[in-house]
Amino acid sequence: MNTLNRRLFLAAGAGIASLAAAAPLALAQSAGPVDQKALMEPPAMGEMALGVETAPVTIIEYASASCPHCAAFANDVLPALTKDYIDTGKMRLIFREFPHNDAAMGAFMVARCAPKERYFPLIEIYFKTQDSWVAKPLEGLRAIAIQAGFTEQTFMACLNNQDVAKNIFAVRQKAEGFGVQGIPTFFINGERYEGENTLEAFKSKIDSLLPA
Repeated sequence: MNTLNRRLFLAAGAGIASLAAAAPLALAQSAGPVDQKALMEPPAMGEMALGVETAPVTIIEYASASCPHCAAFANDVLPALTKDYIDTGKMRLIFREFPHNDAAMGAFMVARCAPKERYFPLIEIYFKTQDSWVAKPLEGLRAIAIQAGFTEQTFMACLNNQDVAKNIFAVRQKAEGFGVQGIPTFFINGERYEGENTLEAFKSKIDSLLPA
């Protein structure tokens, strides 16, 4: 059993220190220039995105599977944004992994080991059932993975895949170079915003960027 597997037996707070940001009342823009070309470069393991590439608004989200504020966005805000903006071609969402503890790293590894079409369904399950699986990460992730088509052998092989782990951690390291310190962090057409935000705040910003 590798180090990650041993840690997954522990409480979800073990491992990398939590970087979850406090929830502001509105979109809080962060100062500082960002290398736009570098920001838009996909990670080595490929980009995971919802929506068409030609959408006038692109949101890049850095999130952690075990972050409550990230779950709040996924559960309470994203469904409406999907209906009103992603499905209508107005917005594209690029989701990038920023694991803030070993539980999140394990979750993202399972999602990346799964067939590409199962990636976002797994991410959705992680956020909807976060309170239950985070309590016992190894057992919780195993149950989710089995339901997604993994066997016990392929699940454990995934958690032992160091290449997958390194690629995910590389996404986080690169994000830190863009000033990402808390999660969730969003880049809306290249501008950085931090923390949990309301649907109304997102809609107001997106609407301001849409062509007249």
